[in-house]
Amino acid sequence: MQWASTVSTEPLLERAVAQATAALRSQLSASQADLMVAFASHHHAAQFDRLPEFVKAEAAVGVLVGASAGGVIGGGREIEQHPGLSLTAAVLPNVELTGFHVEAHGVPEDEAPAAWQALTGVSAARAPHFVLLPDPFSFDAEAFIKGLDRTYPDSRKIGGLASGGQQPGTNALFLDGTVYRSGLVGVALAGDVQVDTIVAQGCRPVGQPMFATKCQRNILCELDGEPAVKALHDLYEQLDASDQALAQHSLFVGIVMKRDRQEYGQGDFLIRNVIGIEPQRGALAVGALLEENSVIQFHLRDSKTSAEDLDQLLGRYRDDAAYAPPHGALLFSCLGRGIHLYGRPDHDTDAVRRYLGDLPLGGFFCNGEIGPVHDTTFLHGYTSAFGLFRSRKG
Repeated sequence: MQWASTVSTEPLLERAVAQATAALRSQLSASQADLMVAFASHHHAAQFDRLPEFVKAEAAVGVLVGASAGGVIGGGREIEQHPGLSLTAAVLPNVELTGFHVEAHGVPEDEAPAAWQALTGVSAARAPHFVLLPDPFSFDAEAFIKGLDRTYPDSRKIGGLASGGQQPGTNALFLDGTVYRSGLVGVALAGDVQVDTIVAQGCRPVGQPMFATKCQRNILCELDGEPAVKALHDLYEQLDASDQALAQHSLFVGIVMKRDRQEYGQGDFLIRNVIGIEPQRGALAVGALLEENSVIQFHLRDSKTSAEDLDQLLGRYRDDAAYAPPHGALLFSCLGRGIHLYGRPDHDTDAVRRYLGDLPLGGFFCNGEIGPVHDTTFLHGYTSAFGLFRSRKG
C-alpha cells in the first residue's frame, strides 16, 4: 500500500490538476493510482464540471471521488481563503474499491440490509470501510450513516459534507467521470485495508457528570433531579471568570456513549450544541435526541482546548500497544477550525507531523464531519475527523 498527497494553489484549475498530478507521480512508484481523492476550492467553481476531464488527461486512476471545498488540505498544507486543489492518491493492492452515488430519493426506507447493500454495491460480509461525501443542501447525511451503521456494523465510516457553495446546486460532488450537484458520493474499500479513526471534538469537560433524569426527545428537562437550567446556573457560578466568559458563546453538552464506566474521559462523550433555553420549564434544548439516565457533562471549547485535545488523541493513537504506522490519511475538518480558530494556517497538519511523521495527508474543510464515537458514527460540527489507512496484514 502506498499513498501520496499534494496541493496546488494555481488559480486555473487545468493547470492546478497538471501540477498536482505531476507531484503525485513523483511520489508514487506505480503508474496508476487505484484511488484518487480530489477537493477543489470554490474559487474553481466555474470549472468544477471539467475536473474529471482534467484528471483523466493527466493521470490513470481507478476510482476518482471528491467534492467542492471551502478550503483544502494536502501535502502538509492547509489552503484557506485562496484557490486550492488537493489531490490524494493511493495504490491499494488486494483492495476492492466500489464508488457509488445516491440521491435523497434513492435512500431505502426499508431497514433490511439487502436494500442498503444494493445501494452501495458491496456486501456486508466483506466488512468494507467507507469514505462519504454528502451535499448538505440536498441530502440527509445523519439518516444515511445510521442506515450504514445498521447494515455494516463492523465498518468504519469517515467523511465530510461538501462546502464552498452558498445555495443548493452550487456544491460539486465528483465520482469518476461525472460531477453531481446533489446527493452523496462515496467509495467503499474492502479487502486488505484497515481504517483507524481519530475524532477530535476539541472540548474539555467542566463541572461533574450528571444523569439526565428527565428528557423529551432533544429537550433536557432535569439533571440529577433538578431543572437543567438550574444545574447549568450552579455550574456557571463555580467557574472562574475566563470560563464564564467562554460559556457565553462556547458551551456544549457532552453525552456519554458508553455507560458501563465509572469514570469518563476524553473520547467518551458525543459533543452537541446547546441550542436554546425554555425558561418556563427550566429546560435546555440540545442538538441530539436524549435518553433518560444518560450521563451528561457540560463542556467548553476554545483554541487552546482544541489544540490540547488533538495532541492527546494523536499521542494516544501513536502510543497504543496495537499501533501500526498508517500509510496515508484523510482529514475532514470543520470550516470553523483552521485559521478561524487557531489564528494561523496548518495547525492540524502540523500536529499530525509531530506525532506521526511525514504521513501523506489530504482532505478539506467541511460543512460537517462524519466519524465514529466508540462504535457509532455521527455527523459532527467543529471537529477534525481523521481516517488513517493501513494494510490489515501490517
